[in-house]
Amino acid sequence: MIPGNFLKPFIISAVALAAPQLCAQVPVQAFLGVLNTNPAAAKASLARIRDGWRDTYTAPMLELVGFVPVLSVQEEVIAQIGRATGLRSRDLNSQYEWLWARDPGEHPDYAEFKASLYEQVDPRFREYFGKGRKATIRLDEIRWGGVWRDGIPPLKNPKMIPAAQATYLADDNVVFGVAIDGDVRAYPKRILAWHEMVKDRIAGRELNGVYCTLCGSMILYDATVNGVHHELGTSGFLYRSNKLMYDHATKSLWSTLGGEPVVGPLVGKGIELQTLRVVTTTWGEWKKRHPGTTVLALETGHERDYSEGAAYRDYFSTDRLMFGVPKLDTRLPNKAEVLALRASGKPADQLAIAADFLAANRVYHGRIGSQQFVVLTDASGANRVYESANLRFATWDGDSTARDSSGGTWKVTEDGLTGPGGASLKRLPAHRAFWFGWYAAYPATRLVK
Repeated sequence: MIPGNFLKPFIISAVALAAPQLCAQVPVQAFLGVLNTNPAAAKASLARIRDGWRDTYTAPMLELVGFVPVLSVQEEVIAQIGRATGLRSRDLNSQYEWLWARDPGEHPDYAEFKASLYEQVDPRFREYFGKGRKATIRLDEIRWGGVWRDGIPPLKNPKMIPAAQATYLADDNVVFGVAIDGDVRAYPKRILAWHEMVKDRIAGRELNGVYCTLCGSMILYDATVNGVHHELGTSGFLYRSNKLMYDHATKSLWSTLGGEPVVGPLVGKGIELQTLRVVTTTWGEWKKRHPGTTVLALETGHERDYSEGAAYRDYFSTDRLMFGVPKLDTRLPNKAEVLALRASGKPADQLAIAADFLAANRVYHGRIGSQQFVVLTDASGANRVYESANLRFATWDGDSTARDSSGGTWKVTEDGLTGPGGASLKRLPAHRAFWFGWYAAYPATRLVK
């Protein structure tokens, strides 16, 4: 929930509120006036909004609710939203779903409203919502996550230790494994859940591991595009329960799942981060495969409870969402894990494969776009995706050897498959995600379950 005491009281002068409207809609100052600590002044602003009501006012009113300092005024705001939506529920997620399903349009100064509202939480938030900033997503779907910019602190070039020194990890602890050009590393979920981003130099490259706890996805990105390195951070905002990143240079907002700018100066520049390979597995399985791996040390420079399952315990223990999304798909439980794939060069082609299905089908062949692939799933439930060309794989030992339907033997590595006559098939990027989060971002996705 958004704490109301984060916001400093707004003092809106009577002169400003009495000024003639410059457009047909109630000016944003009236919405901000609802936050006045003087009940009479706040209710006067609310009456002005109510008397000139349009459905375009629903979005700013929903965003005000958690910040209204006067309880009686907050109750009147909630009542007005209920009259507008026809919903008796006081659950904001339900009201947002009503708004998103109808798309009533935006107040002409909605971006300025968001900038003025959220700069009271963190003055730097204004940089995201300045007037005239381009966007490829609806601004009313951008919700504050309850923290300031980088309030969930990223780990930058964190301390790594040899596997033998990682006595804090049990074999069944979940880790995100990365192996690039012989540089092998493990990032425990129990640590990244508190930081949601690790910026590390791996195999000589500046890479970003981005873990969205709410949508259950860990994605590894190369943060350098066309020779330009984009220094990324955690914006403090969400889109469809998916964390939004920001870049330090332009303060554009970036989609975590898409790896591209969605609000700000970089929108429309053709920028998309390259997705690299990462696998969700257990510490025991990863160190067995890679005894020379390094792993995050507990000494991160931050005081957190890094024990297994401590972070987001309540959230992970139920199928309920913390932040609503426009639409849910009940073919799987909300937080059922899927293996998520996007077709290279074909952003409209997406695929989700249920993790439970893959656990029961250790060798699975599929296609996305023009790419044929095979998913090999080991005993830990870890999924690795490889191009398959026109080959069919019949079996694999869950470790290092797979056999095709012709009896050919293939060596299974983190980089790819090596077979008869030196033939090779490369590893393809894929990652785990919660079903609801992947579907919210890509509602046209195909599902295999």
